[in-house]
Amino acid sequence: MQQKPINVAIIGFGGMGSFHLKLMKKVPGKFNIIGSHDILEERQAYARKKGLHAYDSDEALLGDPNVELVVVATPNDLHKEIVINALEHGKHVICEKPVTMACADFEDMAAAAERCGRLFTVHQNRRWDPDYHTARQIFESNTLGRTFHIESRVHGSRGIPGDWRNKKEHGGGMLLDWGIHMLDQMLQMMGPRRLLSLYAQLTYITNENCDDGFRVYCKFEDDISFTVEVLTSNFINLPRWYILGENGSAVVRNWRRAGKIVKVSNWENRDAVPIQAGVGLTKTMAPRSWKTIRRYPLPKPRCDWTGYYRMVFDALRNEGPIPVTHDEQRRLLKLVEAMFVSGGENRVVELE
Repeated sequence: MQQKPINVAIIGFGGMGSFHLKLMKKVPGKFNIIGSHDILEERQAYARKKGLHAYDSDEALLGDPNVELVVVATPNDLHKEIVINALEHGKHVICEKPVTMACADFEDMAAAAERCGRLFTVHQNRRWDPDYHTARQIFESNTLGRTFHIESRVHGSRGIPGDWRNKKEHGGGMLLDWGIHMLDQMLQMMGPRRLLSLYAQLTYITNENCDDGFRVYCKFEDDISFTVEVLTSNFINLPRWYILGENGSAVVRNWRRAGKIVKVSNWENRDAVPIQAGVGLTKTMAPRSWKTIRRYPLPKPRCDWTGYYRMVFDALRNEGPIPVTHDEQRRLLKLVEAMFVSGGENRVVELE
């Protein structure tokens, strides 16, 4: 028997608010998006154009008994107040990332969800990115033998967007923007391994108010290092993923999953011939011949971006697991806070 769709309303109908509308519509029969509210009249008009009811205020939206699930897609500094208000109105809540800017604030939100008996989860949609799943499959399948180092990065050349995202008081900056996605991917890939220490550098090249980029070097259990980098003043991009293992290397160059795997095929053949490198000779850095290595295409695991919403539906209708747990968010926010400490004090921070 087909289950009743979930009635949804969206608070904050900008880019991400309308993105939720688009993706929820791709999950047939699961969600019925009935309305939204935004403080900007042009977004109210856009919602009406899309066939939604444009509520006059958040309170009007939250007071509608037909609304079962609220999506919060406002600037970061507004998340806590709106989420708690929605929960106290008896609504289930999806909140955009970052859920908030401090661990203590998140605990208040989680406590409200527990007190009100409502689902509260965060939209970490990039857990479904194809390039991430490609890198994760290479790691988890031991394709390269024991993996000892992973690099994950995104590069841009436009600085921080010229809206609230470049204002610290609104939760702006790249660490709380792209960083939240990529650090979440890292923690998901590493699973239960403890994060032992980190060293972070934050950049302020185009903006003094908040960070326009960062790089962090993380050390995990099992002798695995992981570098995450987000920079916005790069006119030549480095690969999206670079993975090193005992028996080979892999590169995923971009979101389209261009790249390759190169593995040793013959450890016994030590055919290194010295080459001239600059003004000297080197045998150590001489390239391997085709007789000792093989090249392989990248795996292409199937990814469904609507998987997040299907899990939300299953959690509400069938008591299934929520897609992003509170403990996962606690770990992520503690990592972010440690990075701000490391970057601000120029020191290694030990964790977990």
